[in-house]
Amino acid sequence: MPRQFFVGGNFKMNGTAESITAIIKNLNDAKLDQTTEVVVSPPALYLTLAKQVADEKKVAVSSQNVFDKPNGAFTGEISVAQLQDAKIPWAIIGHSERRVILKETDEFIARKVKASIEGNISVIFCIGETLEEREANKTIEIVTKQLNAAAKELTKEQWKKVVIAYEPVWAIGTGKVATTQQAQEVHAAIRKWLAEAISPEASENTRIIYGGSVSEKNCRELAKEADVDGFLVGGASLKPAFVDIINARL
Repeated sequence: MPRQFFVGGNFKMNGTAESITAIIKNLNDAKLDQTTEVVVSPPALYLTLAKQVADEKKVAVSSQNVFDKPNGAFTGEISVAQLQDAKIPWAIIGHSERRVILKETDEFIARKVKASIEGNISVIFCIGETLEEREANKTIEIVTKQLNAAAKELTKEQWKKVVIAYEPVWAIGTGKVATTQQAQEVHAAIRKWLAEAISPEASENTRIIYGGSVSEKNCRELAKEADVDGFLVGGASLKPAFVDIINARL
């Protein structure tokens, strides 16, 4: 079976109850590609609101983060059990903004991925290199290191609940976009890693999506690449053009 196309919208620290309701109602009402899985990720404060507003047949809801411990004295964090309780089926983990700004390590991120999957929360697992690392020709080395950390924590079976989001840090919110060739090259390397480090089945079935200044202008070309299985969209997910990105293959 072909891999189901996947488009996630990461609202980041943006939105109010009013604007998030409007964005999701717009998706509910829009004609969306029925073969594409759509997930939106509002700030934690609005997760339950988004869940209530979203037409579950068309749009699922994701947390932007999760902690690796089940409960305790961890001010400001959100647990897998709390996501379960709120019936939130997805979590974004390892986003470069948390790696860079909050100094989350590969190992900590891998533990969060494991905790999520063990709690039956599917994961959008973000990986990617900085501009300095790309210019030093270390892209594949960095991405592999990030993947290996997760591989130490997960069983082969658990990879079924992972969507890998390749997000070159230098292309997030900068307006710069990896060329279709650059994106495909890294996605192909990730798929090769999956075959060798996890299993041929994982390589065949795991969705690898691209993030980094994806817009309605560049999404169609990117969507044509053999190993690009969708997108993780930042700023553009707050705009009506998000519908065009979801429909990139129509």
